[in-house]
Amino acid sequence: MTTSDFYFRDTCRLCESSDLEMVIELTPTPPGNYVLTADEIEEKRPSYPLEVYFCNDCDHIQLGHVVDPKILFQRRYTYVSSTSPVFVAHLQEYSVAMIERFALEEGTLIADIGSNDGTCLRFFKAAGFEVLGIDPATDIAGRASEEGIETIPDFFGFKKAQYLRKERGPATLITSHNVLAHVDDLSDIIKGVEHWLSDDGLFVMEVGYFVDVYQKVWFDTIYHEHLDYHTLAPLLGFLARHDLEVIEVERIAPQGGSIRVISQKKGGPYGTDASVDNLLELERSLEMDRPETFRAYNQRVNEVRDDLGTLLIDLKQQGYSIAGYGAPTKATTMLMHFGLSQEMLDFTLEDNPLKHGCFLPGAMIPILPADELYVRKPDYVVILAWNFAHSIIKKHRRYHEEGGRFILPMPVPRIVEQLDTYLRQTQ
Repeated sequence: MTTSDFYFRDTCRLCESSDLEMVIELTPTPPGNYVLTADEIEEKRPSYPLEVYFCNDCDHIQLGHVVDPKILFQRRYTYVSSTSPVFVAHLQEYSVAMIERFALEEGTLIADIGSNDGTCLRFFKAAGFEVLGIDPATDIAGRASEEGIETIPDFFGFKKAQYLRKERGPATLITSHNVLAHVDDLSDIIKGVEHWLSDDGLFVMEVGYFVDVYQKVWFDTIYHEHLDYHTLAPLLGFLARHDLEVIEVERIAPQGGSIRVISQKKGGPYGTDASVDNLLELERSLEMDRPETFRAYNQRVNEVRDDLGTLLIDLKQQGYSIAGYGAPTKATTMLMHFGLSQEMLDFTLEDNPLKHGCFLPGAMIPILPADELYVRKPDYVVILAWNFAHSIIKKHRRYHEEGGRFILPMPVPRIVEQLDTYLRQTQ
């Protein structure tokens, strides 16, 4: 590790308080989304600490160590929205809901911060809106522009917003999906949003909801790209300090559990509905405002680690073959903290062709096309992309019918024996 690659932030990203305490400590990992080619597997790769801190002033939860974003997002970034049918469907439903719910006027500007390959904006463009994406992953941004979704290959902030408002005019809707947990200087982003937004415009941010991570023990969403782990209470004060007011919040399914936070400029045309108070009450009931809650959570994570390790070791000792399904960024956190490598998982299967033929960082597990499931026929498959477990299992019913079995790693490791029962329970 070199200090030029990362630094430690000792103040809260939302309220600037220095009253932080570490509540969760996981095994250090390399950047999880930087899959390795065959030529790179012998090269020594740095690992960075994964320590989560609780702010005693505003109750925000955040990663302490910040890895250079150029390492995380501008060097062979491989996440592409369009490779997930579930997420594509979510974005389509989202675009329809926003247009209908707020009677958005065709021809006005809709912007997406962290627009990736332009999947979300493509639906708005098809509905007659002017669209503009901003994303720092230069290769993916370039392909999006080539495919008709104009995308600026850069990071978004206040200075960029000043330029964009002058050049393109105010935005009717600024949207962001699973991106604003990735930003160290979140204030600069939100200051830019407030500046670019029209007086009657809306800002919609979808971010992972730490209540879901807490309740379902989905700790592997903690990785270097995710600097912030959001709950609603700290966000309300943070947005208010930037002259934005939350009018509505909704729990949604993507990324294993997220919240859609809809806000407007202070004094905007919409009133605040009951969803805000309802979610605040839930967070209070779960004691998300106490550091002790998260220290106990860290212990629960270690118990899941021990249980899954026992299950897999037992299967291996009986001579069964085990593979993984998925090569998401979060898999690196799970595999490193659980101490799993190719000795335990022979390979992992993946739908994203950009990752085929590569290796998961740290664990060095080879990544194969999903069709190899029926060629290599492992006895068991651990679903590493657990947020898409339902669609994966439904898609690969044949594997189960031919005698293979899926393993769900969290919140309690278990083998899926009754496929139809599982699918009914999770639909």
